[in-house]
Amino acid sequence: MTNIHFAKRLQPLKSNVFADMDRAKAIALAAGRKVIDLSLGSSDLPAEAHVIEAIAQSLSDCSTHGYLLFNGTRGFREAAANWYEQKFGIKVDPQTEVLPLIGSQEGTAHLPLAILNPGDFALLLDPGYPSHAGGVYLASGQIHPMPLLAENGFLPVFADIPAPVLAQSRMMVLSYPHNPTAAIAPLSFFQEAVAFCQKHNLVLVHDFPYVDLVFGETEDWGLGNRKNLSQSPIPNTRSLVPSILQADLEKSVSIEFFTLSKSYNMGGFRIGYAIGNAQLINALRQVKAAVDFNQYQGILNGAIAALTGPQAGVESAVATFQARRDAFISALHRIGWNVPTPQATMYIWAKLPSPWSENSVEFCTQLVKQTGVAVSPGAGFGKSGEGYVRFALVHEPPLLEIAVERIAEFLH
Repeated sequence: MTNIHFAKRLQPLKSNVFADMDRAKAIALAAGRKVIDLSLGSSDLPAEAHVIEAIAQSLSDCSTHGYLLFNGTRGFREAAANWYEQKFGIKVDPQTEVLPLIGSQEGTAHLPLAILNPGDFALLLDPGYPSHAGGVYLASGQIHPMPLLAENGFLPVFADIPAPVLAQSRMMVLSYPHNPTAAIAPLSFFQEAVAFCQKHNLVLVHDFPYVDLVFGETEDWGLGNRKNLSQSPIPNTRSLVPSILQADLEKSVSIEFFTLSKSYNMGGFRIGYAIGNAQLINALRQVKAAVDFNQYQGILNGAIAALTGPQAGVESAVATFQARRDAFISALHRIGWNVPTPQATMYIWAKLPSPWSENSVEFCTQLVKQTGVAVSPGAGFGKSGEGYVRFALVHEPPLLEIAVERIAEFLH
């Protein structure tokens, strides 16, 4: 048999938190367990009817059946630019500052190919979303993790980045509201990040899938004071959390990725976009052109309907996840697991009790094996995630409470 030699860049891609848990779930199912899957942040809510109708109407239009080149995406790019202007008060050029993507994950995975030369550093959040690291590895770059600690509100400390690393760094990746910690960041933090990246000639990447999944009653930016966020703290915006472009109004170093997966329950449709600095958009477009064309035109028509149509579905989804958050947190507190109430997203980031406080992978493996409850180990999101687990609130409260009951039996 021929000995096939594979690229070294595949080595760090062998381990993936979602793939590892998938195998553990398969073992539990094979053993006859009824699995309650809280490990994957895939919304169980349906896309809105007007979105589905727009896609359905496209199917019978044979003009939508061919390859879709960049100029054919203009309607979607205009809808995205208008959405940003209405939400954040930011003027966006749909021709040069917007690029359709197959979800924000495509953007974070492909952009390093346009930014990094082999050996260059990327500054990544630790813990952070796995595709952020995957894109750097594919570009043969190096990763410098920026630890996120509870005492810092799960925000990185830029002053802790070593000077030699900084000298070789070309990009920084942020993502708030944050997966997995569910932390949010104030505009002042983004302003600090923009100034830092401008000073050190870094591209600033912001992965922004959870812009809408923010709860109206939450902590005051992690400082412990309750405040009602129904009145936005950010001027000239309808959003409860800031866009990176509000801190970089000239779009000097920044690019932001948005997906319709979370706000509009369209994860399986694979539609998102990049928005920001025109040079970065063009560079990412060059990479994308070498990899694919674009999605089916009908999917873009559905996305246009989502961005321009009624937003009641977004509000309903936020209310649903807030109710699930409250039910799950209350259930955890009843069994003695005192987890802070998260500020945003569809996740609970929970510090593990003894004796599991330094072995999140073993906790998750044994939990699903013995109870059928599947959750994600914090270590799968980075070294600083060890000692935590992430619960995805992708079931209704009664099933979430059953999951907590099973967890209680496992812990005791």
